[in-house]
Amino acid sequence: MKIFVIRHGETPSNAARIVQTPETPLSARGIEQAERLARRLENSGIEQILSSDLPRAMMTAQRLEIATGAAVSHDPLLQERNFGDVRGTAYSDLEGDLFAADFSPPNGESWATFDARVTRAWEFVADVATATTGNLAVVTHGLVCVSLARHHFSLRGDLVPPRHFENTSVTIVDGTPPWVVATLNCNAHLDAD
Repeated sequence: MKIFVIRHGETPSNAARIVQTPETPLSARGIEQAERLARRLENSGIEQILSSDLPRAMMTAQRLEIATGAAVSHDPLLQERNFGDVRGTAYSDLEGDLFAADFSPPNGESWATFDARVTRAWEFVADVATATTGNLAVVTHGLVCVSLARHHFSLRGDLVPPRHFENTSVTIVDGTPPWVVATLNCNAHLDAD
């Protein structure tokens, strides 16, 4: 049994280098990426899909649902880190490094709070995986993928957790502990781009 951990497709904010707001949908390019992802995974044995409840993840999961016939359920634990008052700000206008270990956005989540939430999310994913007979897909966000790779996945050989996960990238993890990664941050389905 495998768990496919997937980052959502591109959004207008990704393309414009703006800190995402919760309601941000996929761009036209992001929809095309999600459709390519769905074609890649349509025969991969996915029987259930968990998704963040933010529009960009739900729109990505919907394409996967159509291709695989697997039901989608949504959970707020899988949401992107809450950047509070800096959401909607261009990266070039930020004071300081948004991804620095000590960056704590006003009215948002610190890294410690965010990582604790991602731990609860992964515990939930693990429970669902245990009850699923086929493969499980998890559609989430870039920093959730980063946190999972740093704190929960067992990386083989010379693999290191990337600082950035690509849009519609797929990370394939064994469905039982120690959560060994077979494929990390792969978006080969977008090679034509």
